Amino acid sequence: MAWGNIRSLFTFSNVRNTFQLSRIRKVELGAPAHTIKSHGAALAMNHKHDWLILLFLAMVEVALIITHPFRRFVGKDMMEDLKYPMKDNTVPVWSVPIYAVLLPIVIFLLIYIRRGDVYDLHHSTLGLLFSVLITAVITDAIKDAVGRPRPDFFYRCFPDGKDFYDQLGNVICHGKAGDIKEGHKSFPSGHTSWSFAGLGFLSLYLSGKIQAFDRRGHVAKLCIIFLPLLVASLIGVSRVNDYWHHWQDVFAGGLLGLVVAAFCYRQFFPNPYDDDGWGPYAYFKAMEEARCNTNTSNNMTTPDVQAQGIQVVNQPGRQNGGAVGNLSSAQDAMESGRSL
Repeated sequence: MAWGNIRSLFTFSNVRNTFQLSRIRKVELGAPAHTIKSHGAALAMNHKHDWLILLFLAMVEVALIITHPFRRFVGKDMMEDLKYPMKDNTVPVWSVPIYAVLLPIVIFLLIYIRRGDVYDLHHSTLGLLFSVLITAVITDAIKDAVGRPRPDFFYRCFPDGKDFYDQLGNVICHGKAGDIKEGHKSFPSGHTSWSFAGLGFLSLYLSGKIQAFDRRGHVAKLCIIFLPLLVASLIGVSRVNDYWHHWQDVFAGGLLGLVVAAFCYRQFFPNPYDDDGWGPYAYFKAMEEARCNTNTSNNMTTPDVQAQGIQVVNQPGRQNGGAVGNLSSAQDAMESGRSL
């Protein structure tokens, strides 16, 4: 009995079921199933309107950058807080898209190479671009509408240090037009809002991927997700140290970027602390549709198998019926022989 039970564990059907369960678990855990080659084009076409909206947001952002900000009244008594020296940017403007957009996308690509899930790659990239562009549009729209002078506005307006004012007490600037225009774009901080929009999205993405909130108490995971936020915070601090922004500008920009990043992330991904927080909604939807299709195909093939079984069962009956008929004929012949 015991030997028979042991042998039954290694039957073909048990081995086959074991491999099937293993495949199912791999798929459920995000094994390579949806690649760029197999699903990339269809996925991009399904979100074509989203990509068009991104293009529209980019054009709006360019228009807002060109637009001259509101010429706010700046009196002589206000200059006490605006006489900081002009300095170069510690973090250049050209570097912002590199660390806020390109760096997260590189990380998305590395995770795609490991997992092979095009849904994750597409939605993370789309969510990141929405986060950055929505933040940029809101930031520059507020900049143009408020027109708050920067801490170094005095030397933008009066490069030689000689200040002039009109009859109403407003400044009469004689500096470079570009410097004066840029001097009215203090609130909120663009560097900070972009940093928190891109790196904040990356932090949320990593927290879901490494399951930082899995209730196991791995503090090292928190260090990973806090690192992008630390970089964004230091960039904000540099804006105050360079006298390009007041601290209120940096605080508002960081809050704006982080809130937009959270909204854009939740548009495509579950909460990072959810059990399914490691994958996008679209991935789980695709897996559910695949399971439904598999169940449907199995249900359609079951009647055929049952019908074949019935035919197999009936065939011996027909053969036995033929044998009984032959036996009856032989008995009749014997009886007729006796009667003869």
